[in-house]
Amino acid sequence: MAPESTEYSTLTLPVLPLDDEVVLPGMVVPLDLSDNDVRAAVEAAQAAAGPGGGKPRVLLVPRVDGTYAGTGVLGTVEQVGRLSDGDPGALIRGRDRVRIGAGTTGPGAALWVEGAVVEEVLPDPLPGSVTELVTEYKALATSWLRKRGAWQVVDRVQQIDGVAALADNSGYSPFLTVEQKVELLETADPVARLRLATVWLRDHLAEQDVAETIAKDVQEGVDKQQREFLLRRQLDAVRRELRELDGDGEGDESDDYRARVEAADLPGKVREAALKEVAKLERSSDQSPEGSWIRTWLDTVLELPWNERTEDRYDVRGAKAVLDAEHAGLEDVKERITEYLAVRKRRSERGLGVVGGRRGGAVLALVGPPGVGKTSLGESVAHAMGRKFVRVALGGVRDEAEIRGHRRTYVGALPGRIVRAVKEAGSMNPVVLLDEIDKVGSDFRGDPAAALLEVLDPAQNHTFRDHYLEVELDLSDVVFLATANVLEAIPEALLDRMELVRLDGYTEDEKVVIARDHLLPRQLERAGLEPGEVVLEDAVLRKLAGEYTREAGVRTLERTVARLLRKVAAQHELGERELPFTLTPKDLRALIGRPHHVPESAQDPAERRTSVPGVATGLAVTGAGGDVLFVEASLADPETGAAGLTLTGQLGDVMKESARIALSFLRSHGAELELPVTGLKDRGVHIHFPAGSVPKDGPSAGITMTTALASLLSGRLVRTDVAMTGEVSLTGRVLPIGGLKQKLLAAHRAGVTTVVIPKRNEADLDDVPAEILEKLEVHPVTDVRQVLEIALTPAEVSVSAAA
Repeated sequence: MAPESTEYSTLTLPVLPLDDEVVLPGMVVPLDLSDNDVRAAVEAAQAAAGPGGGKPRVLLVPRVDGTYAGTGVLGTVEQVGRLSDGDPGALIRGRDRVRIGAGTTGPGAALWVEGAVVEEVLPDPLPGSVTELVTEYKALATSWLRKRGAWQVVDRVQQIDGVAALADNSGYSPFLTVEQKVELLETADPVARLRLATVWLRDHLAEQDVAETIAKDVQEGVDKQQREFLLRRQLDAVRRELRELDGDGEGDESDDYRARVEAADLPGKVREAALKEVAKLERSSDQSPEGSWIRTWLDTVLELPWNERTEDRYDVRGAKAVLDAEHAGLEDVKERITEYLAVRKRRSERGLGVVGGRRGGAVLALVGPPGVGKTSLGESVAHAMGRKFVRVALGGVRDEAEIRGHRRTYVGALPGRIVRAVKEAGSMNPVVLLDEIDKVGSDFRGDPAAALLEVLDPAQNHTFRDHYLEVELDLSDVVFLATANVLEAIPEALLDRMELVRLDGYTEDEKVVIARDHLLPRQLERAGLEPGEVVLEDAVLRKLAGEYTREAGVRTLERTVARLLRKVAAQHELGERELPFTLTPKDLRALIGRPHHVPESAQDPAERRTSVPGVATGLAVTGAGGDVLFVEASLADPETGAAGLTLTGQLGDVMKESARIALSFLRSHGAELELPVTGLKDRGVHIHFPAGSVPKDGPSAGITMTTALASLLSGRLVRTDVAMTGEVSLTGRVLPIGGLKQKLLAAHRAGVTTVVIPKRNEADLDDVPAEILEKLEVHPVTDVRQVLEIALTPAEVSVSAAA
């Protein structure tokens, strides 16, 4: 049976507002009469009661943020007197809940309202669930009171039998908010009220348990730290006393940094700096972060190989044999390493190992297109010299601290990559490969290329000072090899400190040797094939290098060989092919498709680019090595009125200027060259460089554009087997250009047989391999007129071809 509530009487009472406070029935509270509202309500109640009329009655109403609650409590003024602090006060006892009605008038300055007393009725006997709720609440209240030490209140709570009185007793709980107490006041059902009080009390006890657990853990941690601190201080004091009593006393070598520093073979200044840090460590507390920084610094210094060097292998012939066995071609680099070893050997024999604090290190810059073996060459150099090899990747490095190290004031500070490379090598004379030095960037954290100036300067690097170590490190015996793809991306000051060695790419014969001796054995092993199971003839390798992979290096060639071997292995596993198997050029199309790079000379004459007037073949140098460049020229219809020069193909400023120079030369010397240039004033000239998505710049296409325009005006075709390179001037002079070796290698790869070069570049032909020069007909020229005589076909041949 559910509890019921009925209203049985109506009262008119003065209102006693309670700001941010709630009084429930059964509670006895003292109120300060110095408050005007409280004093007015009590005086009005006393006036209404009169002499001998019983105890004055007031209506206690909570007022939250100026808003009165809808339910109040009938209170009787038990006593008026003085509070403990001496101020006037009144003791008021809460009696019954009263639903507040309309306002009315009454004596005194107080607000009078009408209210209906709410009677609370419970079933008799109580249901079992209510009895369990009463028991639970008393248990929770007892537990909470015991934690607070309020033992005298425990018995009083246990003696409360009524459900309503027990629920209203929770109004004394200090952890309840004003909103929660107002909710209790306005809940007329005693069981619902008790259920609310039980839930809130249970939640409070759970929060209190968590808080006590956290406080206990924190206190235990503090006690442990204090105990550990005291014990460590005592241990330090005992160690100091032992060192004073017995200087030779044995200790823990791993922790005794002083003994480790004294036992280490360190240079004088480094030892002095290390002993100063050890003294700081002994004076510092174990809890101080500075102690950890000092230990890390000492560990780094003690792990560096200050006086350890590997013995150089002075067998110059043996070193050259190692380089020849591991790398085909690259004669310039091999000669430079051979020269270095020969000089080192002679200096060592004459006792000139160290001069002025400097040793005989070397700084070489290997510049060339991707895939020519720059990175692998560094390891071969270390192998030939008998030194340790360390590779330092600089691609994408933008922080100067990566080179010079961080200051020790920063958390997590580390030495720079150069110091870490020496530490990793374990010797002071390793071969350090600075890979991709042209990819170094700079931002707000500094310029790493500027930090490399001291590292790569043979006159300074014997006193290199890292920001983290702050002691001098001798790098003068290190052989630095820096690799780069683009020479222009290296700062000029840094390039000035290095000896430049160009790797311009491999000839077709060298690629065949590399593929046969190096790439094929490695890819056979990776494909799970025995050396004799798949045989690639030299003709196959030559066709792969010439028609399937036109590049300066051999990376794509190696991938193509790997693809071939995978195809054969897959066919064998599917039962389609028997092993051993010998590949011939005829098998390539069935396995990996048609060739991607067919030379112009091998194409049908009608399909060649130079089969129409106005197209010439030039030579250029890109980041991937040399390449063939076609120049196309056309004249606009005079009726369109589009006069002037139009250039397309993502051309740079220098190349645009070369096009204007070529056009100006033909306009001024057209009559001399027997070209119909009178119509150029009214007709627009368009010069295009395929491919349009690739940026192009440089002056070396000057004679190519002049030849294309001359071919267009004269109607004479440009010879298919001719390619050219050279800068043109306004007077028709052919000026020198760069990258001749790479351009001639590209011409050979493209099937060109005749090349026109500037006369002043004739000395650069010494760098071109002899087998390439034998297959090319090179014409050094000084004037554009010579270029046109060589490149353009005779007029009668052009007329017949057009017919």
